[in-house]
Amino acid sequence: MNKRRSLYLIMLLLVLLVLMIASVFIGVYEFDNGVLETVFNLVFYPDIVSESDRYIIQQIRLPRIVIAVLAGAGLGVSGSALQGLFKNPLASPGLIGITSGAVLFAAVTIVLGGYIKEYLPLWISYSLLSIMSFIGAVLTMWFVYRISTSSGKTNIGVLLLSGVAITALSAAITGVLTFVSNEQELRNLTFWTLGSLAGSNWEKVFILSVVMAISLKFLLPLSKQLNALMLGEKDACHLGVSIEAVKRKIIIFTALMVGIIVCFTGTIGFVGLVVPYILRLVFGSNYYYVLPLSVLLGGILLLLADTLSRSLIAPVEIPIGILTSMMGAPVFMGLLLKYKKNL
Repeated sequence: MNKRRSLYLIMLLLVLLVLMIASVFIGVYEFDNGVLETVFNLVFYPDIVSESDRYIIQQIRLPRIVIAVLAGAGLGVSGSALQGLFKNPLASPGLIGITSGAVLFAAVTIVLGGYIKEYLPLWISYSLLSIMSFIGAVLTMWFVYRISTSSGKTNIGVLLLSGVAITALSAAITGVLTFVSNEQELRNLTFWTLGSLAGSNWEKVFILSVVMAISLKFLLPLSKQLNALMLGEKDACHLGVSIEAVKRKIIIFTALMVGIIVCFTGTIGFVGLVVPYILRLVFGSNYYYVLPLSVLLGGILLLLADTLSRSLIAPVEIPIGILTSMMGAPVFMGLLLKYKKNL
């Protein structure tokens, strides 16, 4: 089984590497000597590459590609872990309100942040949107977790309903802010809520890499526990699984990843739904395969979506959330129809 999983991991890794290399060459910018020669010179003869060409590749395309891979990996593995925890293929990272909390705080910052930016240090003012959206994600996670936890035990049903309530409340307040916003604020709010990787840089790559490394260190070893949970909590306990510890790890680290991703990229929906669905078609609900493979497949899916978003109608960039929703909506409808037949 280890050899089989390793084979699939290597195959997906090769696909991801090919797509990453191809993405470097795709874009509307016209290089002095063509993109192929420029990339070759940048690797072997960097001194002869112009500053503008060097900047486009090193400071725009490469960090954007890495952010797409990391964000897709985080959303993919978060979706897989949450679906295993809830034992529900319709679960996704937005299910417990984390995304909505981040969106709400971002909306408040976009519409009302101008009144306080002048009183803040420059570095905080520059990153205020990302900081506030992350705070929103963390506060939402804490609030939902506190409501659903009693005597050290987390009630999954209450957790789900709390997330739904937070999502509804956040949507209502965001709607009010959208209504009172001016034209520029409305444009920024709309573009951010639809998702974009245009603001990627190496600082964000570093932060997201650290968060991903820590989160994956705790989440990936949970494949056996998630397989045991498929039998039910009582049977999993009899098999020696610490149910509450598994719940805490999944909730905390999926919230951490999704919060950071949303604050850097905006709202990107359906990746956490589509990736586990595709993997379950091949491997069933065996999280020994689904959990690690969702990291690579998530990166592939989001990188592909981002490459298409900036090339389909170039030079105009399609918000990446639109493309992921177009891919995810049919999958979601298919899952609903499947469950309808089983009822």
